[in-house]
Amino acid sequence: MDVEGEVPAAAAEAVANGLGGEEASPAPFSAEQLDVEAYAAQYSGRTRLARLLFIAERCGVEAMQLEALRMAYDEIKRGEDTQLHRDVAARINGRLGPRYGLDQAWVEAVHRRAEQRKEKLENELNGYRTNLIKESIRMGYNDIGDFFYAHGQLSDAFKSYIRTRDYCTTSKHIVQMCMNVILVSIELGQFAHVSNYVSKAEQTPDSLDPIIVAKLRAAAGLAYLATKKYKLAARKFVETGIELGNNYSEVIAPQDVAVYGALCALASFDRSDLKSKVIDNINFRNFLELVPEVRELVNDFYASRYGSCLGHLEKLKPNLLLDIHLHEHVETLYMDIRHKAVIQYTLPFISVDLNTMAAAFKTSVSLLEKELAALITENKIQARIDSHNKILYARHADQRNATFQRVLQTGSEFERDVKSMLLRANLIKHDYILRTGQRKM
Repeated sequence: MDVEGEVPAAAAEAVANGLGGEEASPAPFSAEQLDVEAYAAQYSGRTRLARLLFIAERCGVEAMQLEALRMAYDEIKRGEDTQLHRDVAARINGRLGPRYGLDQAWVEAVHRRAEQRKEKLENELNGYRTNLIKESIRMGYNDIGDFFYAHGQLSDAFKSYIRTRDYCTTSKHIVQMCMNVILVSIELGQFAHVSNYVSKAEQTPDSLDPIIVAKLRAAAGLAYLATKKYKLAARKFVETGIELGNNYSEVIAPQDVAVYGALCALASFDRSDLKSKVIDNINFRNFLELVPEVRELVNDFYASRYGSCLGHLEKLKPNLLLDIHLHEHVETLYMDIRHKAVIQYTLPFISVDLNTMAAAFKTSVSLLEKELAALITENKIQARIDSHNKILYARHADQRNATFQRVLQTGSEFERDVKSMLLRANLIKHDYILRTGQRKM
């Protein structure tokens, strides 16, 4: 049987190494204020390992790197992924003492158990297929998928979960299949599959459990975030139900929903949407309460306290650069948020003193002038800069002249319509009407 969306083995191996399918990059980031243990406690399963290894890869503080590697090593020993155990032991390279080296005896014991378990599962599945029992076949493929997932063979797990689709007999089975595929696809970085199977789950005829709905919206938000569709991502995150809680810790924490949703909303929503969908959204407010710094920066942005807002963002930046899903979007989101703040600051005014504006944004006049010039060039701000006096003058449309132009255009259209009516009336009066004559035989 053909399996759609087959995942390359290289992608699975990269994710198994905690790299999210991307090449390893330097580790220039320092985030001394990040409590690695508290951070990791928000997650479970393979995503905890992936996040710990990502921190170890990207963080520039050796003590934090070793702490993340130590926790990852201990977590792996509680599972069955021997390849990941080898990789982490190699990364530690003896820096944590003999206790955190390669445990060859453990690896061999896990391999023996894995071979026996795999053989048993395959024999059971073959028996189910011989007897043509659909429910048993579905459960057999699920068990094999779980086995591959536990051992870090994500592409094989993906194929096994996909194969259960032909043996699903109820909406509940379809939703379970979709959730399994979504989980593996997120870890593989195959976000096209995530969007596809979120839609499949949402289209099931039976009403979904609120927790499942919340999980699907969070997964859809991650897919949109990965593809840089920030407005759609923001909508999904702010619509995520508080029922999510810690029920999806194998993928995302409620704190992540608050951070991802708020940053995407600030970068893409207009003021009215920000007010109605974020600030006044009682559901999303519950998520924001979990991350007070993010809640404050959203309120500061809406209240036009841009200096304070940008200050909060800078404090959060080192930690956000260590987030496995958000790190590659931080610079883009920050730039979009800053540009929106600059544009909104200038909108109400005819002229703006650049010294005052620079003080509000806690930056220098020269840097602010360059930023404004770029926005004017991109036609995002209708203004001109007086570089000598350091004043920004808005180019507002001449309302008086525009009104006169509209009046003249309306007059011309009225004159044309009246002439057309008079011509038609005269044609009727003088009987200049073309009538279709009856054809004579």
